[in-house]
Amino acid sequence: MPNLENLKKQAKLILRWHRERHYPVAAQIRAHLPRFLEMPDSEILAASFKLSDAQEMVARQQGFDSWQALKTGLSTTSRKVKPSPSKATIVGAEPQLFVTDIKRSCEFFREKLGFSLAFSYGKPPYYAQVGRDAARLNLRCVERPIIESRVRDREELLSASMTVATADEIKLLFLEFQSTGVSFHQTLKKQPWGAKNFVVKDPDGNLLLFAGPAN
Repeated sequence: MPNLENLKKQAKLILRWHRERHYPVAAQIRAHLPRFLEMPDSEILAASFKLSDAQEMVARQQGFDSWQALKTGLSTTSRKVKPSPSKATIVGAEPQLFVTDIKRSCEFFREKLGFSLAFSYGKPPYYAQVGRDAARLNLRCVERPIIESRVRDREELLSASMTVATADEIKLLFLEFQSTGVSFHQTLKKQPWGAKNFVVKDPDGNLLLFAGPAN
């Protein structure tokens, strides 16, 4: 369980980001505070936002309904002796895709692949994050493709790999994407090493692998 003083500092940082109109914080506020759920980034950053709001947001991020509930939970947990971790644990990975049009890419991931927009930053936007379930992809705008398309296709240079848990799910996912009309670099295929996978090509030619067990 995090230290209360660190969480207080985190709340103050969120408050400062809101006052400075730091766009990525708007998506975080919308995700954790229900009253901001239907508001776009610009309205969230223009709305009244107090330290108590930031503290509630921190509490919800930690799984509590309120700041007071978080403090009570920390007080109870602090009485229990916990061993210090022997090493750090990596809890996620976020591949970065290079794209030439953030808006077009976000629309592709939302409309074709069923992802949701976590945040979009800049005017015009030059950085964004999309996610579906536990998968997160960061989109970085560049003037021109980083890798020549023929080389990428010939060498099958993947930009990201995502997995599902069962053979039924990988088939369902393939059929879902097929119904939305996405471009496949490789359709659903059973591999010699005991997996089924397929590869989707995004509007910039990035190759996205989706894989699951064969049986």
